[in-house]
Amino acid sequence: MPILFLDLKTINLRHKAEYQQTFDEILESGWFILGEKLKAFEKEFADYCGTKHCIGVANGLDALILILEAYKLLGFMTEGDEVIVPSHTYIASILAVSKAGLIPVPVESFEDTALINPDEIRKKITSKTKAILPVHLYGQICEMDAINKIAQKHGLKVIEDSAQSHGAMYKGKRSGNLGDASGFSFYPGKNLGALGDGGAITTNNDQLAEALKALRNYGSHIKYQNLYKGINSRLDEFQAAFLSVKLKCLDSDNARRRTIAGMYLNRINNSAIILPRVMNDEGHVWHCFTVRTGDRKRFQDYLTSCDIQTVIHYPVPPHKQPAYKEWASLSFPIAERIHEQIISLPISPVMSDEEVEKVIAAVNAF
Repeated sequence: MPILFLDLKTINLRHKAEYQQTFDEILESGWFILGEKLKAFEKEFADYCGTKHCIGVANGLDALILILEAYKLLGFMTEGDEVIVPSHTYIASILAVSKAGLIPVPVESFEDTALINPDEIRKKITSKTKAILPVHLYGQICEMDAINKIAQKHGLKVIEDSAQSHGAMYKGKRSGNLGDASGFSFYPGKNLGALGDGGAITTNNDQLAEALKALRNYGSHIKYQNLYKGINSRLDEFQAAFLSVKLKCLDSDNARRRTIAGMYLNRINNSAIILPRVMNDEGHVWHCFTVRTGDRKRFQDYLTSCDIQTVIHYPVPPHKQPAYKEWASLSFPIAERIHEQIISLPISPVMSDEEVEKVIAAVNAF
């Protein structure tokens, strides 16, 4: 049998009975948007992250856009202000800044962790800078003490992109509670994944939370009364309920991911393969296990021939994408090298030890 990169069918079939029960409850209630299931999940996820507020939205991109739009409404940012972002990330992190009418300013990441480098952030701060957007890429928390210290010195907001880091800890606090606000994605392949699209925002700021609740719902706190020019971006009752089911086993699923990652780190021994650096165990929830190699195509083709599925996260850096043609002249050697070499091995809470051993043996034999 082939080893899938991520077996979503098996992951979700574990919860089939609970999904069916909660589906029936919602169907019988006749209430599908902004109901009790959403309220319950928002409270559960806020409690889990350790924040005062959780606001469910339609997806992770909307979560980041809405945070930025809310800060504009509250007078902290205005059109044309700058937000510092990592040069190595999924493009959604950067698209959010552009869609909010702000200017993304990319900076280099560390090569061994692929996370944004605080020293590079310092170099790019100008009078127009209003926020830093660290991305906890692949499931590992950025160097938040350093980032928050920079933000405090310059009066900047820190907006976490926690799309890949559900449950990760940093000095006693969870991802989503390490800055001023955080955007989460519940895309099906995430560590906490819905059965469709979904997202959420966490924050401890009461004023920001109230603005976000309106912005996600056409700018309305009260039906047919619109305070702001909002959008329609709501986490529906079904996805909220399914997420409540899966939240109960998120920590155990993350623990299994750590076990698999530990096996890879301890047992893969091949000079052609560069393993990821882990800053601390609880700070990584292994959304992806990414390695690097100078001959990626041959390595991927080889693993495919061994019935092992891999994925490249990500093949083209944002500054080389046609969508950002204005950045075509920019050079980020570290980001470019990471994008040329990186490849993700299978990792999921339903992988068996036998499958992990097969991956290790294949990688070592390359």
